[in-house]
Amino acid sequence: MVSGLLSVDGGQTGIKMRFEHGDETQELRFPGVQTQEPVLPQLARAINQAIAEHNAPSSVISVGTTGLVKAEHDARQLFELIDSPATGQVALAHDSVTSYLGALEDCHGVVVAAGTGVVTLAVGHDAVARVDGWGHIMGDIGSGYWIGQQAMDAAMRGFDGRGPATALTDQLAARWPDLTEAYIELQAMPERVATVASFAQVAADLAATDAIAAQICARAGSELANSAATALRRVALAQGAGPVLVAGIGGVLAGEYVKNNFAQELERLIPAAQLQDSSGNGLDGAQRLSRLPENHALQELVSRFGTQR
Repeated sequence: MVSGLLSVDGGQTGIKMRFEHGDETQELRFPGVQTQEPVLPQLARAINQAIAEHNAPSSVISVGTTGLVKAEHDARQLFELIDSPATGQVALAHDSVTSYLGALEDCHGVVVAAGTGVVTLAVGHDAVARVDGWGHIMGDIGSGYWIGQQAMDAAMRGFDGRGPATALTDQLAARWPDLTEAYIELQAMPERVATVASFAQVAADLAATDAIAAQICARAGSELANSAATALRRVALAQGAGPVLVAGIGGVLAGEYVKNNFAQELERLIPAAQLQDSSGNGLDGAQRLSRLPENHALQELVSRFGTQR
């Protein structure tokens, strides 16, 4: 009988996998998840390729993925797409769950995952709360996209006179020399979300010398702190005795101005908050998903299916 664990972290920039069997460990990477298409067939193709090409048959497959809508949050569907008689158990969750487990393992607290988008997840003794993660049109406040959009807006305000002068305008003009037509090209770009989000790094780089960029980054930190505090209140951890664990992960919180304002505002809102370094990543979280205690509050967000073939 084949045993082994295949952990899968499905992201938009890449599907990462880790195969563990005894003392053997392999890490693999495949093209990212396209969230405008059904997610489970994409994951199954990558898993089947890993099993076939890298000799990675696994009795347990544990998956955290972006783009997981309710209709696809079904481990049985994924199980039936996997072409491996060795596989007997599948666990499936949104990547907010595996990001949480990667950062704080199975401890109670809150994790803010802020990259191009942002989602905040808090876990209490018997409750779970998700805050934001509603996409760049309806939410994702404080995310890389949000910072980039705010920075572009400030750049154009400086350009047409509605707002103060800012070095953000010069940086935008370096990308689009004719700023009067920049919006036309941007709106037509298939990768416009990533392009807008990439301007967040410009704001972060200018924050030390440009007041407008600094204000945008500081506001992002405050918004992320508000999301964390809101999530903690919803799971009844905000007023508890002792420290409350908080982890911030993702590229946005690597920026000094965002990170510092996040920490300051969080301390004001939740004095017991204790910022932690992340203990791992999303792939580590997928691995931990496979051994999550049965009575853990996160189990309500996990779909599992198992059988013997």
